[in-house]
Amino acid sequence: MRKSKDWTSWAALGLFAVLAGCAGATGPAGHDGTLGEPGRVGEPGQPGEPAQVDLLNARLGGWLPENRAALNALLASRGRTSAAFDPMRPPVAVFDWDNTVLKNDIGDATFFWMVNNDKILQPPARDWSLTNIALTMRARAALNAACDRLAAPRAPLPTGAGTAASNACADALYAIYSLGRVPPGGAGDAAAWTGEVTTTINQPYAWLAQLMAGYRPQDIRDFAQAAFDENNWAPIGATQTVGTLTTATGYVRIYEQMADLIDALDAAGFDVWIVSASPQYAVEQVAREVGIERDHVVGIRSVVTEGRLTYDLQGCGPVADREDTLITFDEGKRCWINQVIFHIPAATALERAPVAQRPVLVGGDSDTDIAMIKDATDVKVVLNRNKTQLMCNAYAGARERWLIQPMFLAPNACRATPYACDTAVDAAGVRIVDEAGAPFSTTFTDTICTLPAP
Repeated sequence: MRKSKDWTSWAALGLFAVLAGCAGATGPAGHDGTLGEPGRVGEPGQPGEPAQVDLLNARLGGWLPENRAALNALLASRGRTSAAFDPMRPPVAVFDWDNTVLKNDIGDATFFWMVNNDKILQPPARDWSLTNIALTMRARAALNAACDRLAAPRAPLPTGAGTAASNACADALYAIYSLGRVPPGGAGDAAAWTGEVTTTINQPYAWLAQLMAGYRPQDIRDFAQAAFDENNWAPIGATQTVGTLTTATGYVRIYEQMADLIDALDAAGFDVWIVSASPQYAVEQVAREVGIERDHVVGIRSVVTEGRLTYDLQGCGPVADREDTLITFDEGKRCWINQVIFHIPAATALERAPVAQRPVLVGGDSDTDIAMIKDATDVKVVLNRNKTQLMCNAYAGARERWLIQPMFLAPNACRATPYACDTAVDAAGVRIVDEAGAPFSTTFTDTICTLPAP
């Protein structure tokens, strides 16, 4: 159920311990265009207003005590009741979505739903290279062999029918998207992508947005909502069937603790955004579950022509539309934050911005969030999913700034072996570096993995 912005409803749900008198007001938008209207920002506190104390809802539990204290300190030092608060330039907070605010991945859930509900469209002339040029010849051949005879060009592929033929097409789509491999048989087991991952693009992530070509934005919102509802009602730990695979992840949950933090930040006057490597129209739909509206969501953005998505992707900074080499992924997230939220010119949008034009808080869970998390000036919230590059930086960082937090639901066990920070490389094959840009010279043992006792 989507949460209401009504203060009485919040109190009744016990999810948001926000002091009276902290309601937001309309303010300047983060960006303009077709994706939304001006956003909401805070107003300065009123004379005699009580100090903000423990805005995070203690009844939810889950937060490590030191992380709760650091977040409350940020709310007090940068929020609307602080002397430094400027309602015309509110502090910015940015969150990744998948596995940061939402347990599991709305992109994956939407892809599985589309396959199971016959929503993947046959490409024009059955030419799969139109969907993404980085598909290998073997991947395209596998898709042709499995899917060509099932539908005419631009028609829906019956991938959810449960027949041998429909399962073969669904299996090919799943293997290429989820595994990065051409499925066994036919073209044989082989890599599905050339240049699968760089510091600005993940080709399977991009492909999901590209497979939405031909639909209207509202269609994708509807698909994502249906996928969210189906997965949110499924039991925790549930799996689902896609083609012949029976072990695809089958559930999602909003982390109530992260929803609570987002609302506390909003109530304290912060300008709160979601920046995700899931498709724009999918993530903007489900971000409303935590009160974030469309104009404050940045996902993988497709070029829209005559009201319908195309296979082309919008560019950022020096990367033009239709070049399809940069999405909201790793350094691409920095670019989109700089361009959309802070209006930094395209020529320098890929570079680290000056302190005054950076978020004060960023939350993430993956190596693909590393650039934007490093850019946060005050607090970096890291959900520990045992990701090497992120955790090396988190363990090396100052504890009052790098807040390592076990996942709120089914947290990962501590990694059995130390993070090999001194030899690990990034997506470009370059040695990973710390905040100062220096290569690591040591390893780190994973120690922050257990939730506090209730």
